[in-house]
Amino acid sequence: MTGSSVGITLPIPEPLAGTLELWRASFGDPMAAVVPPHITLITTTPATDWDRTIDHVRAVARHQAPFTVRLRGTGSFRPVSPVVYLRLMEGFDECVDLHARLQAGPLERELDFPFHPHVTVAHDVSDAGMDAALEELGTFEASFDVRSMGLYEHVPSGLWKLREELHFGQGADTSQTAPG
Repeated sequence: MTGSSVGITLPIPEPLAGTLELWRASFGDPMAAVVPPHITLITTTPATDWDRTIDHVRAVARHQAPFTVRLRGTGSFRPVSPVVYLRLMEGFDECVDLHARLQAGPLERELDFPFHPHVTVAHDVSDAGMDAALEELGTFEASFDVRSMGLYEHVPSGLWKLREELHFGQGADTSQTAPG
């Protein structure tokens, strides 16, 4: 997989994912139907050694306990980035810790911005759409359990392909081999 890029996300379960997709579409976000609602842990990171990368991500997943995320209210990265998001009121620290453990070894790199876990509800939409997202979801609240993360590869078509769903606290160590 030389030259490919990795992304790692926490999935948002149904029916909440469908609700958030509808909200995102209502604000005029063209990616609403293409990008499922999620929390990004690792974004577009080059993977020069896929085997080493997947072994690293599997090891992190094995040592991660499930946790709860509680979303409440909105925030924005404007004017730096045209994004409105739902805030993590619970699960924020777990996401930061998980990100730090993932962003090591074969996935280590300098980031353009400090990591801030969130759920995007409007991206690259009009100012009116951004304002509507901030206001209309300002009192939004929901929670869900996080038991796995998705390991994605950025494929030549420009889309992200799920390579593996990694369940927390599970799985054998497939990187061990017999002494030779």
